[in-house]
Amino acid sequence: MSFIETIKQRAKQDKKTIVLPEAEDIRTLEATQMVMQEGYANIVLIGDQKKIEEKAKTNGISLEGANIVDPLTCAKKEEYSNLLYELRKHKGMTREKAQELVQDPVYFGMLMVKDETSGVDGLVSGAIHSTSDTLRPALQILKTAPNTKLVSAFFVMVVPDCELGEKGTFIFGDSGLNENPTADQLSEIAISSSKSFEGLVGAQAKVAMLSYSSHGSAHSELTEKVVEATKLVKEKEPNLLVDGELQLDAAIIPEVASSKAPGSPIEGKANVLIFPNLDAGNIGYKLVQRLGKAEAYGPLCQGIARPVNDLSRGCSSKDIAGVVAITAVQAQMREEN
Repeated sequence: MSFIETIKQRAKQDKKTIVLPEAEDIRTLEATQMVMQEGYANIVLIGDQKKIEEKAKTNGISLEGANIVDPLTCAKKEEYSNLLYELRKHKGMTREKAQELVQDPVYFGMLMVKDETSGVDGLVSGAIHSTSDTLRPALQILKTAPNTKLVSAFFVMVVPDCELGEKGTFIFGDSGLNENPTADQLSEIAISSSKSFEGLVGAQAKVAMLSYSSHGSAHSELTEKVVEATKLVKEKEPNLLVDGELQLDAAIIPEVASSKAPGSPIEGKANVLIFPNLDAGNIGYKLVQRLGKAEAYGPLCQGIARPVNDLSRGCSSKDIAGVVAITAVQAQMREEN
């Protein structure tokens, strides 16, 4: 069974409710139909009910079973406006601004996730919104998870016909959010990504801290940051299988590892790849996606108090449906912890 099919089966075991605030985008409606037909999550669409239903009907899409909530007419509009004001007044939020923002589907969706009585467990956005427009309200309203220093983003990459990583499945981090993390931030990204891998993939994480150098084959400010980050990971999580600095081939190919990084604890079998900056991470995932024909799920978020996931604006309806399943499983994981 593929990674995403396994995730869907897990999601079905304890069905969660996921908010999709980009309900007037055709891909979101197509994804809603997929999710509802397969039955692995409940869906709440945010927006004008008449417009959403008309668009679905025009395109032959069934939204049967999905709930549509209009921020302009919802009975909780005033309650959510007050909640947003209370959460942000110390940052200069006015009641008038809160009343304006609560009409925005992404803000309204985040407030639903915040509201313990709403029955909503997570949110997926980003098909038409930038990462900042998705994550800003998430951080303003939901905040970071307990004991979390840094919110970061990762991709689950599933490479077809590949025995590397965990039977072709990898996590790439940070490939969507932090531009140029410090050594300490890089260590936090590695630790969070290892936990995400083990929670979602169900296998032991083997973490490679990537660079253009392997075990001192080159020396620069860039390589030293990765060396220091690796040291910090080992200090913070001594039981985690991690190595660095490593070139990509030394990280994932055992034969190369034996030559370039003899004695490496991950032995060229890395399944969690930590990139030194966002340039490398973003380029890396897109290369694997486009040239390796890999499935790319993300950018998925780690470190937010409730499950919220971003999407690439180039995503398909199938991608959205897959991220809904992952978000539902993340909601299960949150409850287990």
